[in-house]
Amino acid sequence: MVDRVERIRELLSAALSPSVLEVGDDSHLHAGHAGAASGGGHYRVKIVSERFEGLRLVMRHRLVYDAVQGMMHSDIHALAITALAPSEQS
Repeated sequence: MVDRVERIRELLSAALSPSVLEVGDDSHLHAGHAGAASGGGHYRVKIVSERFEGLRLVMRHRLVYDAVQGMMHSDIHALAITALAPSEQS
C-alpha cells in the first residue's frame, strides 16, 4: 500500500508540479467495503498547483484523475481530492 501512495505522489508531481502535495491512505477506514474487496484502495490528496489557477473544480479534478488514470479501477477505488491554486491556499 505504501508503494501505491508513493506512485500516486510521483504521478501527480510529474503531471502538475505541485508546491504542496499530501497523499494519504484511508483504506483501513473502509475495510469490508465492496470496493476494498476488489483490491483498490481509498486515498486522499491535497494538492496545490499553479496549473489550477483559473480552473473550475471539475477541471482541477480532471487533471488529477488524468495523472493517475493508469491506477484507477485497479490500485485506486476511491480518491478524495482537495485541489487548490496557490492564490487560494490559506
